[in-house]
Formats: sequence, structure tokens, C-alpha cells
Amino acid sequence: MTGPAGEHPRFRLESELAHPVRFSIMAALAAVENMAFGDLRDELQVSDSVLSKQTAELERSGFVEVAKGFVGKRPRTTLSLTRDGLARWRGHLDSLRQITAGSLGGRGAGSSGG
Repeated sequence: MTGPAGEHPRFRLESELAHPVRFSIMAALAAVENMAFGDLRDELQVSDSVLSKQTAELERSGFVEVAKGFVGKRPRTTLSLTRDGLARWRGHLDSLRQITAGSLGGRGAGSSGG
């Protein structure tokens, strides 16, 4: 369960993604090229202020890019993952998989575990 240098995979986790809303933002954006702020807010079932705050954290950390523009006369904010953000997201998920790979180790359904 250790990495190439014997390091536990938890050391490769992205600390910024420990927050459940930030993790959910990344998961949603990883599945699409970009998403409108309002659509993401509705999908994640959070308020504008919560999404705005957590998106700003991800933008500061280089995970997310925020583009502001207009559709007709209406302002529109679109979010997308940066190339680096997508790579870091994939690395984070890989580390989680490595950590959980042996989590059932002999404790399958019906096993008393001891």
C-alpha cells in the first residue's frame, strides 16, 4: 500500500480537496468541459455563497478556472478545471484508491473479522 519510495499514499492527497463541497465541485467539473455556476450550484445543492467561497479556494489553489462573460445581456460565470487541476484531481483519486485497496482485507460480508 506504500508508494514507490515507501511513502504512504495519504501524503499525496490534496489537502484542499478534504472539504466535501470542494471535493464535489472537482468531481462534477471533471466529468464535463465546463459548467455554468448556476447549474453547478443546483447539482451540488448548495447556496450561491457557499459555491462562490469554495470555488474561490479552488481557483487560488490552481484547480479551477473561472470565466465571466455574458449570454445576451445576462452575466454568466462558467467554471472548468485547469489542466493541472485535472491532473491533481486524478492523482488525489489514485491515492484514495491506494489507501482503500486493502480496506476489506478479510472482512468481506458475513465475516466476523476476528
